[in-house]
Amino acid sequence: MEASSFSYFHELMNLALETSDTRKTTEKFLTLLRQQFVFDNVAVYLKDEQTNTLEIVYARAVGRAKSAEADANWGETFASQVLAKGKLLVKAPDINATSDDRLSQAYLLGIPLRDDGLIGGALVFVRFGGPAYEQDHVVVATLAAELLSIMFERKAWKQAHKELRDLKLQMQLQEDFVSTISHELRTPLGFIKGYSTSLLRKDTSWDEATTQEFLMIIDEEADRLSLLIENVLESARLQSKTLPLRFQPLRLDAVLRDVATRLRARYKDLEINMESHALKPIQGDGVRIAQVFDNLFTNAIKYAPGSPITVSVQQNKEKAVIKFKDQGPGIPTESLPLIFERFYRARSEKATGTGLGLFICKQIIDAHRGKIWAESTLGQGTTFFIELPMNPIN
Repeated sequence: MEASSFSYFHELMNLALETSDTRKTTEKFLTLLRQQFVFDNVAVYLKDEQTNTLEIVYARAVGRAKSAEADANWGETFASQVLAKGKLLVKAPDINATSDDRLSQAYLLGIPLRDDGLIGGALVFVRFGGPAYEQDHVVVATLAAELLSIMFERKAWKQAHKELRDLKLQMQLQEDFVSTISHELRTPLGFIKGYSTSLLRKDTSWDEATTQEFLMIIDEEADRLSLLIENVLESARLQSKTLPLRFQPLRLDAVLRDVATRLRARYKDLEINMESHALKPIQGDGVRIAQVFDNLFTNAIKYAPGSPITVSVQQNKEKAVIKFKDQGPGIPTESLPLIFERFYRARSEKATGTGLGLFICKQIIDAHRGKIWAESTLGQGTTFFIELPMNPIN
């Protein structure tokens, strides 16, 4: 084999090893293949494991039928025969045909595509009006099919690896959640049990002030326990898309002021700076949007204690953008893509939590057809962005 041939097949192999964009790579591969193996039409079929039927993943007309482009259904019957028999098939047109139309005289070549050793699809070539496929042509086409099989296998393995990695992460998050939720449940229960037991002791009497203090702690911890349970249940409803939303005209600045007022009453030293202009109402669920704002404020209070919080709102005809900015320690770069995952908590966090707050925020914003994300620089703080369409129900 000449050096130029080695170089040519080496280039084909390099293309087959690419997995970034399968369609573009397939097109480059078949375009390069046509330099040595001439065909008019080509189609790539892969078997859908769920339906056990062939699905076309690439089709293109490059020769005599180029003006008509490739028909997505072209070659499907022949490809099914290749898949059923599991071997290379060649089909010539009816030699008794009297038509002079070359496009009606199709020479077909079909080669199985393998997936983990099994037949997982078919590569089909067509030449209109000939020439017939010779042995050298079949060898080149077979090599091309093997290389394409490698490419599709690598893509499948890469996807399976990603899914396995995601599953492993989810399992780890759930294990962490079980540990965390057990701790979070025991803490308020411990307070409630401890102070109620103290009040019920027969050998000790408490003055009025102490009794009221104990009862207030029991009441606060019961509220904390109730909120924790509600968050767990709500995260499940949000994930299963069974939490109803009630859309109505909503003033974002009014919702923000209400949430900020409640928090200032609870945290006397909390500094909140509001930046907003006259805002038009958007369509949204006021209770759920308020819940998102409350979670973001609480998140900043928890992880950036003592930091002022700046909230700004901007609007145009299509959307509103809300920013929550703190001046806290920031979020590690590797944690930013994960903070909206259910149960996720950064390993370095000292503050307690279930890892549900930001997950709930994202689910609510997604239900409004909006977006939420965060940007952060260590030592300089974190900014959460919310983008809401003016009318998500259209």
